[in-house]
Amino acid sequence: MDQHTLMMRRRIAAAVAVVLLIVIVLVINGCLKSQKKDSLENYNRNVGQLASEFDSQIATPLFSTLTDAAGKSALEVGEKVNTLRIQAQELASRASHLDVPGEMGGAQRDLLLSFDLRVEGMSKLAALVPTALGSARKEAAAKIAGTMEIFLASDVIYSQRVAPLIHQTLNSNGIHAATTATRFVPNVGWLETPTVLSRMTGQPVNGSQNGIAPGTHGSALISTAVGTATLEPEPALNRINAGANPTFTVTVENTGTNPETNVRADVAVTSAGKVFKASHVINSITPGTKVNVEIPVTGVSLGVASKVQVNVEQVPGETNAENNKSTYLAIFGQ
Repeated sequence: MDQHTLMMRRRIAAAVAVVLLIVIVLVINGCLKSQKKDSLENYNRNVGQLASEFDSQIATPLFSTLTDAAGKSALEVGEKVNTLRIQAQELASRASHLDVPGEMGGAQRDLLLSFDLRVEGMSKLAALVPTALGSARKEAAAKIAGTMEIFLASDVIYSQRVAPLIHQTLNSNGIHAATTATRFVPNVGWLETPTVLSRMTGQPVNGSQNGIAPGTHGSALISTAVGTATLEPEPALNRINAGANPTFTVTVENTGTNPETNVRADVAVTSAGKVFKASHVINSITPGTKVNVEIPVTGVSLGVASKVQVNVEQVPGETNAENNKSTYLAIFGQ
């Protein structure tokens, strides 16, 4: 073999080696990116699962148990709340053992704080419930209302820190996925001592002392629509072709036996880490009547997963606001 041929073969071999090295690097890089994406998506999915379980397995049965608790056995109520406390501890423990990607470190710290607050609130509640069903009902109701602030704090931390941080990290890595919402306290009435006492005893708040007319009071969110499309509550994903300034049609019904005035409906759209809010006040609504109100919201982000929260504020004397709110997942487009 002459010298020229030998050199050519060596150059070809070197070129092939370089190409193979580039291919190997690209394959490894692609695998790492795919692994990172899977890790982030799995974390978001696991957090959403835990949040959903807190709502369905802890919060819903808890407030169902507390409502009209006086008509149940004190032992039964106490055991139920204590069982829920143990389940809450197990969920918080599962959260502490999640496989956390490095970029989700901040979200994980706030998630643990949020869930730990719920465990703390459940522990205090378990100790207060027996007293609330005894002779010192008013004092216990005041302490229970105070404990509800712990749950509310956990909701705020999750909605204002955990969910936005997860959403931001997913977006920065090219992942368009919705984050799961969670709300432990069903409504702010549980933070008011008279309302807590009324709900637990099944007895209405004294209307003569509070300026509330006798009879039932209440309003309900019947539906939410944009244009001709009625939105489906989460976990359904709604695709809304209304641009960045959609107008929501909120249907509200007076479910009580008294006419109500100044009934406020609120819409909040969480989109790309920002919250866009708007409200409308219904001057008056008679019993059994449904009213449609138009609530325009401006500036929502297009093409990204968004969360729409619609809430009809409680009217004076309303003791059950479970049907006053709804949450929708949506992607807004032109």
